[in-house]
Amino acid sequence: MNLVPKQICLAAISLALLFAGCNHTPVRPTPPETNNNANDGNTGLVNSQPVKTEIPPPPPPPPLGFETRPATGIGAEGDRTLLVPVYFDFDKSIIKPGEVAKIQAAVKYLGEHPDQRLLLEGHCDWRGTAEYNLGLGDRRATAVKQYLAKLKVPMEKLDTLSKGSIGAVEKGTEEQMGKDRRVELVVMMAGAPPPAPAAPAAP
Repeated sequence: MNLVPKQICLAAISLALLFAGCNHTPVRPTPPETNNNANDGNTGLVNSQPVKTEIPPPPPPPPLGFETRPATGIGAEGDRTLLVPVYFDFDKSIIKPGEVAKIQAAVKYLGEHPDQRLLLEGHCDWRGTAEYNLGLGDRRATAVKQYLAKLKVPMEKLDTLSKGSIGAVEKGTEEQMGKDRRVELVVMMAGAPPPAPAAPAAP
C-alpha cells in the first residue's frame, strides 16, 4: 500500500531535477572581460583587436633652391637643367632677403658638382622698351654673379646673359609678371661655350 506513493515522489523529484538542469542559462562574459590582450584561461575568449597600420611620414622636401627642374616655355633652347630662379621686384636689380637662400643653395650645388658651372640669365616682364629691359636683365644677372663671388664661387664658373623681356607674358597678371622678373640659374658643363648675347626684338 505504501509503495505507490514512494514511486510517485521519486518520479516527481527526478522531473524537478531534470527541468532545473534544462533551464540553467550560462553566464556570458561582460564586454570588459572580452577586452583582454590574450586568452586568460577564465573566459575562454581570445581578443581580436583590429591591427593598426602605421603610414610612414612623407620624405622631407629638398632644401630651398637646391632642387633642379626642367625649363618650360622659356626662350627657344628647349628643356634645360635649372636651379630655382631668383626673383626681383619691378624695375629693381637688388637681391631681396627672401631670395638669398636660393643663391646659397646654388653655392652648395656647385661645390658638389665641380664639373659644372652656372649661366645666370636675366629676365624682365613685358613693360618697358626692349633696350631698357636688356640692360635691366643684365644688371639682375650681374647682381647674382657678384653675390655668388662674395660666397667664394670662382668667377670662371659663372657666365651672365640678359634676355630682357624676350619670352615674357605680354599684359600678364601680377603673378605672371612677378615670375618674369627673375634670374635663371642654368646648369652647364664646365667645357661648354658661353651663349651669345641676346639681340633686342625688332620694333
